[in-house]
Amino acid sequence: MKKFSDNPKGAKGFYAALGISAVMIGSACFFAYNQGEQLTNDMSAKQIETEKASEAAVDKKINDLPKGTSPAYRVTAPKITVPAATAPPVETIPAEAIIIDPAEPVAEEIPEDSAPAAANKLENLKMPLSEMGDVIGIFSGSELVKNPTTGSWQTHNGSDIAAEVGAEVYAVSNGEVAEVVKDSIWGVTVVIDHHNGYTTRYCGLSDGLSVQQGDMLVSGDLIGTVGDTADIESALEPHLHIEMLHNGSYIDPIAELNK
Repeated sequence: MKKFSDNPKGAKGFYAALGISAVMIGSACFFAYNQGEQLTNDMSAKQIETEKASEAAVDKKINDLPKGTSPAYRVTAPKITVPAATAPPVETIPAEAIIIDPAEPVAEEIPEDSAPAAANKLENLKMPLSEMGDVIGIFSGSELVKNPTTGSWQTHNGSDIAAEVGAEVYAVSNGEVAEVVKDSIWGVTVVIDHHNGYTTRYCGLSDGLSVQQGDMLVSGDLIGTVGDTADIESALEPHLHIEMLHNGSYIDPIAELNK
């Protein structure tokens, strides 16, 4: 039996046929690859064009719509005129037709100036001493006067009425004993509130008093007696130092007692 290699011509023909087959197979593969790539590129291009067309259709403003042919109408509400309200005529009643029942009293207006006189003065005014002596120290108001005991210039808020030590001292008006003190300057002092804006102070009294704080007094009630306990006026002869205040302000007691 002959081997395939023993025939040189047969071997060459075999290899030539094998090479031709390989070239044809390679050409077919290359052609198929090119056709597939071309088809892929064509499909991508068509897809991109389709997307651009869609976007353009979305962004495109619709301006070619036909305009309406119906005419526009304006609706206006009719004006409503309301007649102005007129007040009914006022009926006047003649003065002679007004009758006042005499059985019903007509209240009279009281002017403000006619306030009770008690608010402007002391009621049932009495003198503080049974025997009024000379005024040895006058009320100075806002003026400074020289104090004969201290030698200083100061205001004198009361009046000094000469009297013997032990002379009885009385309430000048109705009131309540608001304070009883032994002052280091003015000595034994009694303060009476008259509950009408007035207050009286009795200074330099003796220790033995006839009243105490809270007592209700009437004009002429005994308070105590004249003493010599007011050190600030010890250079003067025996006297009663009396002060008066109206609504918190000092006033001249002698002028008030002489009203």
